[in-house]
Amino acid sequence: MAIERTYIMLKPDCVKRGLMGEVISRIERKNYKIVDAKMMTLDEAVLREHYAHIADKPFFPEIVTYMTSGPVLAMIVEGDNAVKGMRIIMGATKFEEAAAGTIRGDYACCTSENLIHGSDSVENAEIEIKRFFGDR
Repeated sequence: MAIERTYIMLKPDCVKRGLMGEVISRIERKNYKIVDAKMMTLDEAVLREHYAHIADKPFFPEIVTYMTSGPVLAMIVEGDNAVKGMRIIMGATKFEEAAAGTIRGDYACCTSENLIHGSDSVENAEIEIKRFFGDR
């Protein structure tokens, strides 16, 4: 067993649509523990850092508009193989490719508003946790 920590963010559409409880229940039912959580409103500066790999793309302003349109729930999730396990229960980023039974497959309405973000590696999880929670 490899106990890991990962960064999970419930995006503005998840919060606005009242799906936080459902998503948290799914996380907990998979035996992952939410060890810290906070509601926050993001600004363009943190989004430029978080999405640095796409900040120069023409669609980036749309991401900023969406991600600043309401609060997000930032979480540190811990458990056995948490990074990979959370990515499995989240489903594919493109909602039309997300399998039924996954969070995105069941609830996402479009790829640009796909409910949830999760770290894609243990290394990025630590970077993202530090970005949103400081040193832990």
